[in-house]
Amino acid sequence: MALTKADLINQVHSSSPKLSKVQAREAVETILKIMKASLGSGDDVLLSGFGKFNVKAKSARKGRNPKTGEAMMLEARKVVTFKPSGILREKVNGD
Repeated sequence: MALTKADLINQVHSSSPKLSKVQAREAVETILKIMKASLGSGDDVLLSGFGKFNVKAKSARKGRNPKTGEAMMLEARKVVTFKPSGILREKVNGD
């Protein structure tokens, strides 16, 4: 089961009794907006104890259409990657 944005808002709201549900939604939306803007401008997003999001450039390359098998050129593009922190890696692996 995936943690959705609505679930995240509910958890922020329940863990911070001083915040209303609307304030919790605004907080989550603001954080996501800041992260999108940073990544959109090519900056990394580092969340201590969680991990690092960064933008990597992928060069153009040969590919193929899996449906037809036809060879094609894939354009250069940028992708967002995530590298978990050691703390998160340990938590996920149960170490």
